Amino acid sequence: MHSSSRETDLSEHAESSVPHRSTGEPDPATLKAVLWDMDGTLVDTEPYWIASEQELVEEHGGSWSHQQALTLVGQSLWFSAGVLQEAGIGLERRAIIDELTRRVINRIRGVLPWRPGARELLADLRQEGLRCALVTMSEGPLVREILAALPSGSFEFTVTGDQVENGKPHPEPYLRAVALLGQSDPTLSLDNCIALEDSVPGVQSALAAGLTTIGIPHSVPLPEDEARITWTTLSGRSAADLLALKAQVAR
Repeated sequence: MHSSSRETDLSEHAESSVPHRSTGEPDPATLKAVLWDMDGTLVDTEPYWIASEQELVEEHGGSWSHQQALTLVGQSLWFSAGVLQEAGIGLERRAIIDELTRRVINRIRGVLPWRPGARELLADLRQEGLRCALVTMSEGPLVREILAALPSGSFEFTVTGDQVENGKPHPEPYLRAVALLGQSDPTLSLDNCIALEDSVPGVQSALAAGLTTIGIPHSVPLPEDEARITWTTLSGRSAADLLALKAQVAR
C-alpha cells in the first residue's frame, strides 16, 4: 500500500484534536466505525505502483528491482520518492509523486482490481449503519478515481496523504480520522473503531493510534504480532464478524 504523505495543508474539515479513550460511556464493546486503508486493502493497486516505479527509474537511466519495490510498500510517497531519487530519478520529490500517481491512475482506468471481499464487506457495513472512513496515504486525485467506482456514500469521508503532516506509520492519519468521526458523535472514541490494514507501516500506524487493528496481509507478509488480529482475506467477512470481534476484544 504505497502512501503519499506530508506537505500541504490539513483538510477543509475543522481542526482535529487527538481523541481519547472513553473512561465510562460509551461501551468499548460497541463498534461504531470501520477505518479502511486503500492500496492493498480495498484495491489491489500495488502492482501498478511497482510497475510505475520501474518505468520511471529506467527512463532516468537507473535500475529498480522487485525486491526494492517491496521495501516501499506501506511507506509514505514522500519517503518513497526520496528512495527513488537515490535509484536515479532526477526529479524533485513532488514531481516524482505526481508522476507516479498519474501513471497509477492511467492503469486503474484500464482495470481497477478490487481486493477479494472488500466491496461486499463495505456494502454490508453501510447496510448495518456502521460508519466507514477511508484512511489512505495516497493523494486526492487517485482517491477520487477509486471513490467514483463505488456507490455514493460508501465512505463518510477520507483522510489522504496530502492532508496530514506525518504519514503512516505515524498515528496521525488514524487519530485524525477518529477525531473527525467524533465531531458528529461526541460519544465515539478510539474504543469504538476498527482499522483494516494490509502493510506493516499501516498496521503500525493504526496500533500506535490505539485502534483495534485487523491485518490482511497481501503484497508483503506481516510479522507475528499479538497486538493485532490477522485475517487471511476479507472474502466472506461481514459486519457481524466485526461486531463480534469488537465485543470479544473488549472482554
